[in-house]
Amino acid sequence: MSDPQRLGQVRAPVPSAESTARALTNLDLNLLTTLDAVLYHQNATRAAEQLGVSQPAISAALRRLRRHFDDELLRRVGNRFQLTPLGMELRPHTRLVLEGVERVFSRRSRFDVALIRREFSVVMSDYATALLGARLTTNLFEQAPNARLRLVPAVPDHLPQAEQILTALDVMLVPEDLGRDLPSEELFHDEWVIVMDRHHPSAPHGPSIDDLQALPWVLVRHSRTPADSAAQLLRLRGIEPWVQVSTETYLTVPPLVVGSDRLALVPSRLFDAAVDSRGLVSRPCPVPLAPLVQSMWWHPVHNYNPQHRFLRHVVMTTVQEMGGARHPRSCG
Repeated sequence: MSDPQRLGQVRAPVPSAESTARALTNLDLNLLTTLDAVLYHQNATRAAEQLGVSQPAISAALRRLRRHFDDELLRRVGNRFQLTPLGMELRPHTRLVLEGVERVFSRRSRFDVALIRREFSVVMSDYATALLGARLTTNLFEQAPNARLRLVPAVPDHLPQAEQILTALDVMLVPEDLGRDLPSEELFHDEWVIVMDRHHPSAPHGPSIDDLQALPWVLVRHSRTPADSAAQLLRLRGIEPWVQVSTETYLTVPPLVVGSDRLALVPSRLFDAAVDSRGLVSRPCPVPLAPLVQSMWWHPVHNYNPQHRFLRHVVMTTVQEMGGARHPRSCG
């Protein structure tokens, strides 16, 4: 093989440890936390609030970052700010790098949760928030009083982007199977029950299969989702529900059912915990339905982070205090 041919197959040299060290010496690694906060919040003011510094300090750091990357990273579009394509590309990588740095410098002979001062972010459905939210916050702050908790409402758009979202957020508590190679922990099972007005003609013994076909329904239907889980479960059993009212959250179901002849299908635990369930009754489903399985998901980069492991422990403890798994007893 001639030299020109051989040159075409030569790999680029791998940077030596010495050259890497020289490059890092000329780079202010404090800018990494600023970059992560700006890319996450897409707002300099909120980034300053997270880091506990002044907005001019964030603006100065952002100018240095823009010079370094030769890119705006964050730009105003109309009345809001938006990441540039490079900013969007850097966002998950920055979070992964920062997590690695945090893992290195958080290694101690003993981990003290009372010293945690970070913000934990948890993606939760309205269902999970109603069941776990109050007790989760109590358990977290009793052990880590200086921590902060951010509850992020779960929306359908989160599911196809779960892996990317979980590089920036901590855990996701959702009843869906994300179908990805992400670590998870099953929290509990729940059964579906039929909810109706307490004076409904079918209230004493529950609705029949014919009632499921003939009576009007209130069903939860998330926007941008072609079919809600309750309707799908019924259709799998040959029941085509007459959807008279649709809503996007289970918490709005009780006032839409009380005083009417409408039926609704809701998780049993949610009905038991609802503060607005007066005037309603729940009855077993006359056809067998698959249970709702609530799980906790996170990104593998967090597997061994002691603060993240503490958060997952708090979630699991909260579930155990709630009564743990409840397997279907009346819809099978």
